[in-house]
Amino acid sequence: MKATARAHPIQGLIKYHGMRDSDKRYPYHDSISVCTAPSATTTTVEFQSDASGDVYIIDNERVDGRAAERIDAVVEHVRERTGIRDPVRLVSTNSFPSNIGFGSSSSGFAAAAMALVTAAGEELTHPEISTIARRGSSSAARAVTGAFSQLYSGMNDTDCHAERIETDLDATVRTVAAHVPAYKETEEAHREAAQSHMFDARLAHVHHQIDAMRDALYDADFDRIFELAEHDSLSLTAATMTGPAGWVYWQPQTIAVFNTVRELRERESIPVYFSTDTGASVYVNTTAAHVDTVESAISDIGIDTDIWTVGGPATVLSASDSLF
Repeated sequence: MKATARAHPIQGLIKYHGMRDSDKRYPYHDSISVCTAPSATTTTVEFQSDASGDVYIIDNERVDGRAAERIDAVVEHVRERTGIRDPVRLVSTNSFPSNIGFGSSSSGFAAAAMALVTAAGEELTHPEISTIARRGSSSAARAVTGAFSQLYSGMNDTDCHAERIETDLDATVRTVAAHVPAYKETEEAHREAAQSHMFDARLAHVHHQIDAMRDALYDADFDRIFELAEHDSLSLTAATMTGPAGWVYWQPQTIAVFNTVRELRERESIPVYFSTDTGASVYVNTTAAHVDTVESAISDIGIDTDIWTVGGPATVLSASDSLF
């Protein structure tokens, strides 16, 4: 009745925006991402028959409000599947900064789902577990299956699940994570996405982008993959900025990273591309051969960085790794 799991966060490549069902978190369209390692969330879950109620702790802080409600959605779904009604204690830690645009909700809910399923004694495949994680965050579905993965849209768990996309690029890709601390509210952006006058245009365009990204992954075409991701970042932001609230997440440092990336690409012919999700921080994607040059250039403009590789699927850890 106790288990610990670890999952890596995702970088959206062809990102989803808006949800047709905000409770079960069914997106309007498919999405593709890549997990980033060694950044990770580690989560321990225990069903405690003698406890008075559920307790959720993330990075040493008790979780309540909307964040707790999102965890509740995953926990209650596992209860419905298993019939286990015992209170849950969930303790989670992140090895990277959360809530600045690096996908902490994806790894958080992926690790939670994996730990809950294991603690409940269920034997499920990663795609099956992805449908449980999705109830906390649609992106978490792809963090369950890991590496390069696609979440299929749909209005049921048979259709709306994640699967791995096999490619030969795993060892080649390096991501310089450019930290731009700025609070974001991703859920609000998703809630109002469909009210943007740019949203219909994005829907008409994104299905072709999904096909193009899958084709580029099959061919292990680095430049095509991350050129698509760069353009999709601009498309996503256009829809976000033109919703009712006019969300603008980018900061001056974000634009400085964009300009540095383009200079490296155009003046030095380095294969490097930027990507953002709904946040100010930037994923700077390059190859193993050029990562030191790229990281140095980003650091030179006064921005903290990490170097990440491609991360695998969510995994169950040993009892010795338990957080309590």
